[in-house]
Amino acid sequence: MITVIAEIKVKPGRREAVLAAIEALRPNVLAEDGCGEYTLLTDYKAQVPWRKTAPDSIFMLEQWKSIRHLEQHQQTAHMDAHRTNIRDDVMDVTFHILERRTGA
Repeated sequence: MITVIAEIKVKPGRREAVLAAIEALRPNVLAEDGCGEYTLLTDYKAQVPWRKTAPDSIFMLEQWKSIRHLEQHQQTAHMDAHRTNIRDDVMDVTFHILERRTGA
């Protein structure tokens, strides 16, 4: 199982539109073979001094059975359509592909 954390940096004022697009996409992704989780996360307004804020970002927390499943996900027609749909609203996307360490 691999975990993906993606940060989607959107243009100011466009976060709600991109969130709506991801919510519409979510059922298709969750139905894909190998998808265990596809969760949207946004900035929490905590009043703590060590917090880094990201008010124009959306974070995706994803679980995939394997890198092959993740690669197949990226090549689906609904992901191609989604990327086209939000292209003008997104400034950058950063992906972190992580694995669980045991015994460390």
